[in-house]
Amino acid sequence: MGAYYYLIAQLPHLVYGQSAPMTAAAFKTLAGEHLSPAHRALLDHCTLDAGLVLGEGGIAYSEDLEPTSSAFINRWRAWERALRLHLARLRLQRLKGREASADFVPPADPPEGFPDAALSAKAALAIESPLEAELFLDKSRWDLIEALMGFDNYFNVNTVFGYLLKLLLIGRWSAFKAEEGFAEYKGLYASVMEAAPDRSPVG
Repeated sequence: MGAYYYLIAQLPHLVYGQSAPMTAAAFKTLAGEHLSPAHRALLDHCTLDAGLVLGEGGIAYSEDLEPTSSAFINRWRAWERALRLHLARLRLQRLKGREASADFVPPADPPEGFPDAALSAKAALAIESPLEAELFLDKSRWDLIEALMGFDNYFNVNTVFGYLLKLLLIGRWSAFKAEEGFAEYKGLYASVMEAAPDRSPVG
């Protein structure tokens, strides 16, 4: 693993639940100026969907992705795949006794070796609020990223990959908050309009 002391030393500390000092796109531009060509190419594999796409039946992740040269990225993508397969399986179990969609394809078996992904999926589905469930899952992702980054040899490329993933998570939280704020605004606006006197013109 290459060392990137200058790049990492200048990065502001990221705190869970707080705003980011830069966007993920800006960080990729900054990091690209310091990384080797091989490491720079790997930045495109640092995504929240772990590079996975939906299949024709609506359920993806039936097969492992082709591994990259980064153990960090490979572990991240495998964990995300396990999490999503556990979520899909638990949701399928909820459909038992109900009429499932005719084109619903049962998910593949989650890969072994990720018990924390299974626990996170189970806990998330027990949360009533979809927004709170998503935030809970993102906290699980944040914790995994920190575990993968580790504390030994902090100035290596794994810290760069982890920093980018954290920025992507923070960016998604901002979108969640914007949607939640807009929903609150619509509810407030509707209540105000219902309470307002009729101001239609008299003719």
